[in-house]
Amino acid sequence: MVARFMSLKEAVASCVKDGDTISMEGFTHLIPHAAGHEIIRQGIKNLTLVRMTPDVIYDQLIGAGCAKKLIFSWGGNPGVGSLHRLRDAYEKSWPTKLEIEEHSHAAMANAYDAGAAGLPCAVFKGYRGAELPRVNPNIKFIECPFTGESLAAVPAIRPDVTVVHAQKANKKGDVLFEGIVGVQKEAVLAAKKSIITVEEIVDDFGDISPNAVMLPNWAVTAIVEVPGGAHPSYAQGYYKRDNAFYKAWDPIARDRETFQAWLEEHVINGGPEDFAAKREANKG
Repeated sequence: MVARFMSLKEAVASCVKDGDTISMEGFTHLIPHAAGHEIIRQGIKNLTLVRMTPDVIYDQLIGAGCAKKLIFSWGGNPGVGSLHRLRDAYEKSWPTKLEIEEHSHAAMANAYDAGAAGLPCAVFKGYRGAELPRVNPNIKFIECPFTGESLAAVPAIRPDVTVVHAQKANKKGDVLFEGIVGVQKEAVLAAKKSIITVEEIVDDFGDISPNAVMLPNWAVTAIVEVPGGAHPSYAQGYYKRDNAFYKAWDPIARDRETFQAWLEEHVINGGPEDFAAKREANKG
């Protein structure tokens, strides 16, 4: 498999279908918002959403009725408060019922590693004295056959599709990440298919170390050039975090009608080209 270059609409239509398990990763930085909006526009439903730290983009996907389940290890609007669309779906089944499966960060990271390695589960030291095993039946304990030690085990994460954002891809389809990264590499390697949105496509990466190429072209399904595609999160070297948007999201998401109006104006009637203007507005 060698990465193909295509539009965002083509990438989502060819890779994502109803009922899929989707991972959209990026830790405070390089969060793939533009791709999330395209999933909403295409009306894809019954998704199992996986993310270590679901924030605004998952609030939007859940509020748009795209999700049936969320697998996560922390959820909130960073620095602001709750995800109101997530809470409304889980507590009141609006617009659809939402199932949740909560883990620790360590469990999620290890589960992605296990998925990337083709293993059925992740085994690690964790959850000792924690209460999550009481409410999450996918947390088990096993005995180490060598030491007799009790270890935690969780299912490997093997998404149907992983979506991430990066700074650059070259024309061979290799992908360059710079700055803070989370579990993007592991999430892509664990998935059957992947969509990588990037700020720009270049001839080559110049003098940058080959070690910065976290994803070679053979590990990627689709590459899409979407300038500003991580807004309102940031992309190092391109634009800063739009803190004003995160603050503004709280009152938008609190009210169903306000949220629906925002969704119609900015997502349903929008497109990936809208993110380029947001990138210009947040440079510096």
